[in-house]
Amino acid sequence: MPQPASRPSAFTALLIVVAFSFTSAAKDETVDELKAHFESAHVEERAELGIKIAQAQLGNADKLYISGDAARARAAVDDIASYSEKARDAATETNKHLKNVEIAVRKMAEKLRDIKRTLAFDDQPPVEQAIRRLENVRTSLLKAMFGNDEKKQKK
Repeated sequence: MPQPASRPSAFTALLIVVAFSFTSAAKDETVDELKAHFESAHVEERAELGIKIAQAQLGNADKLYISGDAARARAAVDDIASYSEKARDAATETNKHLKNVEIAVRKMAEKLRDIKRTLAFDDQPPVEQAIRRLENVRTSLLKAMFGNDEKKQKK
């Protein structure tokens, strides 16, 4: 007859809690580490890194707005737009990851629209501006992906 599973000890439970707290603290450092890595990365890596930073900052902005820290949330929203633009620039320069960057930027713009709906009127303009910047990123990516087809058809 099989033995029943033993319950984890208090020490094991404490280790699990400590491990989770370290991983959540590491996530905050990860954005700064990614930013530092972005600056020194080869252009081929920058598209993916820029999107990772933007997505991480999107999660941070959402949490900061919920907690009422609008100033830090605005800084995170600005990072979302600027690193999306940097990812676009890297993708168009290398002509790689265009589709992945466009899809990620579209999803981030949708999430920002959802966040904007929950904000006080005074907190909405920076988010709206970031959404416009993301839509401009998407437009330029779509032109990079499909603009060449139009030129070929005209010839």
